[in-house]
Amino acid sequence: MKYTEEHEWLDEADGIVTVGITAHAAEQLGDIVFVELPEIGTEVTKDDEVVVIESVKAASDILAPIDGEIVEVNEAIVEDPAKVNEDPEGAAWFFKVKPAEPGQMDDYLDEAAYKAFIG
Repeated sequence: MKYTEEHEWLDEADGIVTVGITAHAAEQLGDIVFVELPEIGTEVTKDDEVVVIESVKAASDILAPIDGEIVEVNEAIVEDPAKVNEDPEGAAWFFKVKPAEPGQMDDYLDEAAYKAFIG
């Protein structure tokens, strides 16, 4: 897994990258009450706003960590946003993206670097 400084995690398998938010981000947001996901087939560019999250504390956007095409979204978290608080780095992933180019995740943090980053 790789991590962004915006508190997203990325996990690549079979050429598809799954994206979610970290447990740290979920904790900082508080109870998640609303999630809006992108449409399947949407072409995204790194740093595009692709997901809207609302919690009891704030609204936040999830940015595309890489360029590519959205190939799957997690409807379960739209129906029950609290799942994001329950399992942010597992079952509560947000979307899957097929990268436009390989290697886009190389510059992101590994787990040890992310843990150091959040202190």
